[in-house]
Amino acid sequence: MASKNLTFSVRPRGKPLHKLPEELSLSSTSTSSDLYNQLASSSKTTIHRLRITKGSDGSFIPNTASLPVSDIGLRDGSSIYVKDLGPQISWRLVFVLEYLGPLLIHPLLYILLPSSPSFLQTLSCTLITLHFLKRELETLFLHRFSAATMPLFNLFKNSAHYWLLAGLNIAFWTYRSSSPAAGDSNPWITWPSVALYIIGELGNLNTHIVLRSLRSSGGNERGIPHGLGFSLVTCPNYMFETLAWIGICGVTWSLATVLFAIVAVGQMGVWAQKREVRYRREFGGKYQKKRSVMLPGLW
Repeated sequence: MASKNLTFSVRPRGKPLHKLPEELSLSSTSTSSDLYNQLASSSKTTIHRLRITKGSDGSFIPNTASLPVSDIGLRDGSSIYVKDLGPQISWRLVFVLEYLGPLLIHPLLYILLPSSPSFLQTLSCTLITLHFLKRELETLFLHRFSAATMPLFNLFKNSAHYWLLAGLNIAFWTYRSSSPAAGDSNPWITWPSVALYIIGELGNLNTHIVLRSLRSSGGNERGIPHGLGFSLVTCPNYMFETLAWIGICGVTWSLATVLFAIVAVGQMGVWAQKREVRYRREFGGKYQKKRSVMLPGLW
């Protein structure tokens, strides 16, 4: 069937973009990706700042090269709404910057605070530094993100969680000469804690490798994950992350570490619940529903 030109009415949602056109014309064979690119070009901005919805029902129009505008339900004369999401920053850069805080703070305060670090303080610094070094390497070489950017404001919110709560908070209370970690080590607690940490870190890495295999480079497709832990919970990466932090708590003997772990587990639980809902919605009967999203039998 021959293509024809479709003209859409373009309306701002919220504060309008500079130079946002009032009308936009596309071929009927164009895709939603073409829609985003042409609007971004006309508005002198990037596609990542745009959120486009249909005027008829307010439904979101995804940016994908495989979705023709005719399949979206847009017709000649249809209205679309364009919202400016504000300044954006790449997901990868956000992760790198937020993990950089504790990665630098812990070795620094370990050097500055105790006059003669104990075995537990040295072990604590080693485990926490390795944890965040692993996260940095995964961010740079392993993770594949479904979205390219996030709002710039999220950088400051996320960084506060890691730089302050995981960085300054844990480091200050762990490396002081009066901290519990400055005392003698109890091998019946220390070494089982180290074992939990190793199991947690390796299990978490394995989960991330499985999740990477479900998405092509630069793609945003999703698949049903299988493998270690996925028969027990929706997000075994969060389960193993929890084990690692229980291990760190057993080494640092610090309530500051416990506080961070509780906050982190609570946030991961919220994310895991959302992912379970998304899996059920996207894959229907193909997906085996989970009773526990993160901690078997508990959450």
